[in-house]
Amino acid sequence: MPTSYPVLTVLTFFPLLAAILLAPIRSERRVRQATLIASLVEVILALPLACFKSQAGFQFQETVPWAEGWGLTYALGVDGISILMVLLSVMTLPLCVLCSWTYIGRRVKEFHVCLLLMTTACVGVFSALDLVLFYVFWEALLIPMYLMIAIWGGDQRRYASIKFFLYTLAGSTLLLVAIVALRIAGGTFFIPDLMAQSFSYNFQYWIFLALFLAFAIKVPMFPFHTWLPAAHVQAPSAGSVILAAVLLKMGTYGFLRFSLPLCPLASVSFAPMMIAISIASILYGGAVALGQNDIKKLIAYSSVAHMGFVTLGIFLFSPDGVNGAIFQMLNHGIITGAMFMLIGAVYERSHSREIQKNLGLGRYLPHFMLFWGLFGLASFGFPGTNGFVGEFMVILAAFKASTAIGLLVIPGALLAAAYILKVTLRMAWGQPASPAGHGWRDLRKKEWAYLVVPAALVIYLGLAPTGLLSLIGPSVDETLAVFKSKREQVSVIRLTSPGGRPEGLIYERDLAPDGLSAQEEAM
Repeated sequence: MPTSYPVLTVLTFFPLLAAILLAPIRSERRVRQATLIASLVEVILALPLACFKSQAGFQFQETVPWAEGWGLTYALGVDGISILMVLLSVMTLPLCVLCSWTYIGRRVKEFHVCLLLMTTACVGVFSALDLVLFYVFWEALLIPMYLMIAIWGGDQRRYASIKFFLYTLAGSTLLLVAIVALRIAGGTFFIPDLMAQSFSYNFQYWIFLALFLAFAIKVPMFPFHTWLPAAHVQAPSAGSVILAAVLLKMGTYGFLRFSLPLCPLASVSFAPMMIAISIASILYGGAVALGQNDIKKLIAYSSVAHMGFVTLGIFLFSPDGVNGAIFQMLNHGIITGAMFMLIGAVYERSHSREIQKNLGLGRYLPHFMLFWGLFGLASFGFPGTNGFVGEFMVILAAFKASTAIGLLVIPGALLAAAYILKVTLRMAWGQPASPAGHGWRDLRKKEWAYLVVPAALVIYLGLAPTGLLSLIGPSVDETLAVFKSKREQVSVIRLTSPGGRPEGLIYERDLAPDGLSAQEEAM
């Protein structure tokens, strides 16, 4: 969509400008106020995205030569898949500022600078159309998130921050290798041009593996998930909100944006593995969450299970599955982000995240439990909430693909109901260990402010999801159409070589018998 207003550039770099302008401010109160104002301005600046049309292709594109000798272009754009993630990133910022208002009491300016820098990186990741630009934003997000955990985290913050840094750095290194290989093979860093090309299966095989490890760590998928509970538990509330709402979606977004379009043949070959790991994530995450006594760790493990539904939907390669996966990405960000804000609110009162020390809150904090109950119902997919829509679509796609896959997923949904109802019932009606809660104050005005927005979205998207589905539908259809057209070019599949490694696919029209493209063979 042509426009004279570079909305994506403004959305990306306005938080960075706001972070710079915080430098001369000394008053902690004014820092909070200035950051809140900047976050609300960021929301207003996103209003032109309301002109996004329900059609395939990238819109709001901005393309400026960057380093032409190296083939680099400053290119931004959004389609139906990425626009929801951009809006989620923008919406999350003011909520994080509000939920940190009294939670953060030291190095307040530095904390809010980290929040703003993370917003710049998040918007940049989801709108970048150049691989190098994408990687720059991907890496830029690592530093402020590391600092947020290491400086404002809990007692074991050093362990959690180093583990987070090492895991994500390992994935980033593999992502860089894949980017360099794609530049050599495709001759460009421009993502739409790369999506239009076809690569040999052997090339796709190794690229898919590199991308898989990079994105699986970020999601995180089982067994690459071990950094997530530590990071969630030790991070401050705002850090947990950004992790759950935005950072985890970078992995699943990567699968949709890169793995399927660039490696369609390898995606088909690895689909059984991806489906198996997704089911393992759903069942493992739910089972471990059921045994947790720390509320924050319980919700952290629930994220492993919920994101398993997302990756499952993606690798079923069906419209219902992919639409459900994208819808679930958005829903998980809204629901789990809100639950982490609630955990932060109760921690400010009880100074504990243990379930046993937060019993009977229904007597002292009825409004708190009202929101917790709503988000809890949405978390396990209760009909009428937004959590139901995406999960139902993925389960429907699973049964359409295979009855066995559908039956294996059902216990995951039951486990979600079990662990959410367990903690909710004890927090609402359990017998308090001490009468300390009598002096607790129910939700404050700022807490109402940051809870009402996600609560409204839970209800609205649960009762009227068709508008959002129609927005993302054309982009999903286009992605799957390109994916299937490349699949149909395959005529022969050699399952294994003598060494046991997949030897490759032969394109009837495009590949020579030795696996090289006809163009490469002629050269």
